[in-house]
Amino acid sequence: MNTFKTFLLMLFLTLLFIGIGSFWGRDGMLIALVLAGMMNFFAYYYSDKLVLAMYGAQEVSPSDPEGRLLYPIVEELSSQAGIPMPRIYIIPHQSPNAFATGRNPQHSAVAVTAGLLQLLNPQELKGVLAHEISHIKHRDTLIAVIAATLAGAIMFLARMLFFFAPIGGDDREGNILQLVSLIFLAILAPLAAMMIQMAISRSREYSADETGAKIAGNPLYLASALQKLQVASKMMPLPATEHTAHLFIVNPLRPGQSFARLFSTHPPIEERIERLKAMAYSMGLL
Repeated sequence: MNTFKTFLLMLFLTLLFIGIGSFWGRDGMLIALVLAGMMNFFAYYYSDKLVLAMYGAQEVSPSDPEGRLLYPIVEELSSQAGIPMPRIYIIPHQSPNAFATGRNPQHSAVAVTAGLLQLLNPQELKGVLAHEISHIKHRDTLIAVIAATLAGAIMFLARMLFFFAPIGGDDREGNILQLVSLIFLAILAPLAAMMIQMAISRSREYSADETGAKIAGNPLYLASALQKLQVASKMMPLPATEHTAHLFIVNPLRPGQSFARLFSTHPPIEERIERLKAMAYSMGLL
């Protein structure tokens, strides 16, 4: 299913590029097709590295202070999940959050902020890492990071249309039609990017919570972590972009930030906690 969704996202980008290129005739369409192919190639193979670099994530080794804490937990959880050990990164920011990325379990990474390590106890940290490893196990990370890259490209294209569209000449009706089309595309493209993110995020968060709880061995680990993250992330939001917000375990956007509500790709934390508590109850842990 995720492979099919990835194909649809890439097809959507290709058709959008060709549609924009059509304003320049056949040559524009051909150039747009080549650019779309290059963009899809980049999104598939390098979008994870771009996202890690965007947030200044630094890889840690087992000998680093953070590595001595994280490596045993990630190694244990990866073994429980039946996937290769992902690379581990630290984001140098005090806002507590985390995400996983990579095109498949063989090329995956988990990134946590410095603030997350300070806020959570080892059991809560295990719950968060299990959640992210479940995303890798379910192969959610490929479609999530491609969606982030393509959404960013779509929003960039929509803004650039006004500057480079060939409006002018003596055909007044044609010019008006072109202008209306450009305005429509400039409004539609960001909305399409938002819809892509909302379509992939909410259900996969519930699934990752459930699988992660099983991998960690106790749903209450993640439930406790989410309670802390809900408060701390609002007090100290991460300076994230709207088109990458869906990657994180909790929404990093400031509640009053522009488009933050529209880009709320995560289900309510209260619902996630209640589901985890119900799961713990069914396991005899409550």
